Amino acid sequence: MVKLIRTLADHGDDVSCCAFSPSLLATCSLDKTIRLYSLSDFAELPHSPLKFHTYAVHCCCFSPSGHVLASCSTDGTTVLWGAHSGQSLAVMEQPGGSPVRICCFSPDSAYLASGAADGSVVLWNAQSYKLYRCGSVKDGSLVACAFSPDGSLLVTGSSGGDLTVWDDRMRCLHSEKAHDLGITCCDFAPQPLSGGEQGFQFYRLASCGQDCEIKLWLVSFTRALGFELKYKSTLRGHCAPILACAFSHDGQMLVSGSVDKSVIIYDIATQSVLHTLTQHTRYVTTCAFAPNTLLLATGSMDKTVNIWQFDLETPYQGGMNDQLKQLVEDWSEEDVSTWLRAQGLEDLVGIFQMNNIDGKELLHLTKESLAGDLKIESLGLRSKVMRSIEELRAKMDSLSSGIPDEFICPITRELMKDPVIASDGYSYEREAMENWIHKKKRTSPMTNLVLPSLVLTPNRTLKMAINRWLETHQK
Repeated sequence: MVKLIRTLADHGDDVSCCAFSPSLLATCSLDKTIRLYSLSDFAELPHSPLKFHTYAVHCCCFSPSGHVLASCSTDGTTVLWGAHSGQSLAVMEQPGGSPVRICCFSPDSAYLASGAADGSVVLWNAQSYKLYRCGSVKDGSLVACAFSPDGSLLVTGSSGGDLTVWDDRMRCLHSEKAHDLGITCCDFAPQPLSGGEQGFQFYRLASCGQDCEIKLWLVSFTRALGFELKYKSTLRGHCAPILACAFSHDGQMLVSGSVDKSVIIYDIATQSVLHTLTQHTRYVTTCAFAPNTLLLATGSMDKTVNIWQFDLETPYQGGMNDQLKQLVEDWSEEDVSTWLRAQGLEDLVGIFQMNNIDGKELLHLTKESLAGDLKIESLGLRSKVMRSIEELRAKMDSLSSGIPDEFICPITRELMKDPVIASDGYSYEREAMENWIHKKKRTSPMTNLVLPSLVLTPNRTLKMAINRWLETHQK
């Protein structure tokens, strides 16, 4: 279940965007301001609201570490702020002075992209505040942008309906009509779906538009093998244009907001509707998940931001996790095929079906049997399958113990006592993450990507949730 826990009604005009850092919530509005709230109690910070823009503020976003906040406006500027001080760090003017509609940080915080009404997209150096590269689209305003999790690609969406893919030097790799009536938002799932040889990765991308549809795509790119954008499926549920979409931090859920005033939460694995929220009284313009997945924020033209919490007594265990409750040993061959697709391993479905791999057989697979019995030649692919199986076993263990998966440290697989948020957006037991950093240096335990920062931020919201769970489940 999802319950409404707070409504923020401080803005004087339409709410245009909301964004989470590990410890803060930022909201912005057509009233020209950005407001900041603490996640511990949703109290507005002393230096809020932030005022500089002379016209409507369309978008705000945090750097991955959460220390810097960016905002962009009709006034043609993108402003960087110290998130915890409210100090203005830089004002960057869009070439030509066109209204700036969208902005987003690269995963390593090195760059900030800004897109404008004239179709221009600029890549700013987020340290020197200088223009690094720029490009433009031919049809319509730029209204959406998102970096791939590894930072090698930037995807932009236009009011003309085109998805355009750029490399890290702002060279256009691909452009295609994705939504006939115009794109409104796009977002990458945080983790790659599969990793293979030569650094080959698949990423899941969602886009939404005025055609009332959400489309899911698979994106892949390597310098050796080139680029591919492949349409996968369409999510339907809204009866009016969709204005915003966002993935949860684990990529298992997608939320969307619409002109029909509703918010829909989808299970990505089964592509089914988990929840429909109808508390807003006007168009829903923005939605965002918190890094720990326990919180969701939605903003609307009704001038409010609603904060939602996933019921801690029955935490989200959507899609495949519902089947985990029935135990993987009971999976049919078709269930295993569905699981493979959810892991981005579609190419192996035929091999597994040919060998009659059901749930029981799946859990007994080894690297040796993958190579010898199933004849999977790629070492990287075998490693990916085994990592996915180990994660499945770990989830089974946490479910059988009754402990919500969100409360389990990804490193120790034990209940966290002192959870902290790392710069990859995941929560870990402090001691385990400190030891990991000491031994593995700057890599993320979850994504294996370089950590933008080694700062560990106490996750007080998660700690309180764990304590409440312990109070009700332990004598």
